[in-house]
Amino acid sequence: MSLKEVKEIEKNLRELTLSIDKEAFDAEVMKVYRKQVSKISVPGFRRGKAPKHIIEKMYGQSFFHADALDALFPEYYEAAVKEAGLEVVSRPEVELESIDENGVVLKAKVYVKPEVKVNKYKGLSAEKEAVTVEDSEIDADIEAARKRLARVSTITEGTAENGDEAVIDFEGFVDGVAFEGGKGEKYPLKLGSGSFIPGFEEQIVGKSVGENFDISVKFPEEYGAENLAGKDAIFKIVLHEIKRTELPELDEDFVKDVSEFDTVDEYKADIKAKIEAKKEKAAEYAYEEGLLDDLLANTELDLPAPMVEDEIDMNVRDYEYRLQMQGGNLQMFFQYTGQTMEQLRESFRPQSERQLKIRLALESVVATENIEASEEDIEAEYKKIAEGYKTDLEKVKATLSADTLVKDIVLRKAVDLIKENAAK
Repeated sequence: MSLKEVKEIEKNLRELTLSIDKEAFDAEVMKVYRKQVSKISVPGFRRGKAPKHIIEKMYGQSFFHADALDALFPEYYEAAVKEAGLEVVSRPEVELESIDENGVVLKAKVYVKPEVKVNKYKGLSAEKEAVTVEDSEIDADIEAARKRLARVSTITEGTAENGDEAVIDFEGFVDGVAFEGGKGEKYPLKLGSGSFIPGFEEQIVGKSVGENFDISVKFPEEYGAENLAGKDAIFKIVLHEIKRTELPELDEDFVKDVSEFDTVDEYKADIKAKIEAKKEKAAEYAYEEGLLDDLLANTELDLPAPMVEDEIDMNVRDYEYRLQMQGGNLQMFFQYTGQTMEQLRESFRPQSERQLKIRLALESVVATENIEASEEDIEAEYKKIAEGYKTDLEKVKATLSADTLVKDIVLRKAVDLIKENAAK
C-alpha cells in the first residue's frame, strides 16, 4: 500500500503521506542511470561506461533521485488517492520527507471536492414573467422586413424629405471667415440622423436638387472646438443629389416574398407566434435561473480556490474561442479595451463561482434522488448534438464519451425535478 496517512490540514485541504518501497525506488534509479549514463562525462572513464556509484560519488548521492521520483510518483499518488477515497480538485503540492533504507516517504497536499449541504430543493420559488406580445412589436418586425427589401432610388424631381440621403457640398463661415474642418464635397448626409449640429439637417428639407442656398446655425455652447462653441455660423450648401429609400407596401405580394403565407393576417399571426415563443423561452430561462438562485440560498458549501481558478480558466478559454470565431483574439481585446489578463479573469470570477456552486448543488440533488441517465437518454442526446452541428451521428459518438453526456443529462434532470416541485 502506498498510502500511510491522510490528514485534514484545513477545510477541503488534505495532506497525504505516501511511501514508495525501496526495491521499486532502487530499480527506478537504475533505469534512470542506464538511460542517462551515455550523456555523463566522468574523468578516467569512456563516455557511457562510468559505474553508477562513481557518478553518485562525483555528483552526489541523490543525482538520479529526482528523475526516478518523477517517474514513480504518478502511479503511487493515484493509488494513494484511490485508497483514501478522495475526489481531488487540484494538482498536488509535493514535499519529499525522506529517502532511506526503508524507501521513500512523500507528502502531497491536495484540495478535495467540498462537502455540499443542500437544505432545500423542493418547494423553491421564483417569479415567472407573463408573456405578452404588443402590436408595436409585430409592426417593428414587419418594418425590419420591409427595410430589408427596400429600394433606393435617386430623386430628380421634388424636394428633400426627412429620411432622405442628401448628397451635398458645404462650407462653413463664422464672421465671414471659413473655418477649418467646415468644408466637404459630395458628402452623403442622412436627413433626420442628427449627425450634424442642431438645425443643419432641418434646413435642407424642402430644398431641390441643384439648388444653392445658405443655412444659418448656432454651434452648441459645449461644442468640442472651443473656437466655434456658441458661435453663429453660415453654411453655403449645394444640393447635388437626393437618394430616397422606398419601402414595399404591406400587401399580399410582399407577404409572399418574405414568407410562406398568402395573406397579411397569416403573416402577422406567424410573427406574433414567433415573438411569443422567443419571449416564452427567455421567461422560462429567467424563471429557471431564479429557482437556481433560491437553490443556492438553501445550499451550504465552501469552494476551494483551485477549483474556482480552473473554472475561470475554462471561461477565459471559451471567451477566447468566441473572439476567434469573430475574427479576433485576446491580444486584440486587451489592446482595444486596455484590460489585462488579470482584470479579465477577475471579471469572470462571480460567474465562475456561481456556475461551480450550482453544479455542486445539483450534483447533490442527483445523488439524493438517485437520478440516472438511461440508454435512451444518451442516444437522444447524441442525436440532438448531431442535428445541432449537422454532422454524422457516429462521428459525434466517436468524439464524445457517453460518460461526458451522462453528467450533463443527470444535471438537467435535477433541474427538471426542481422545477416540477417548485412552489406554485
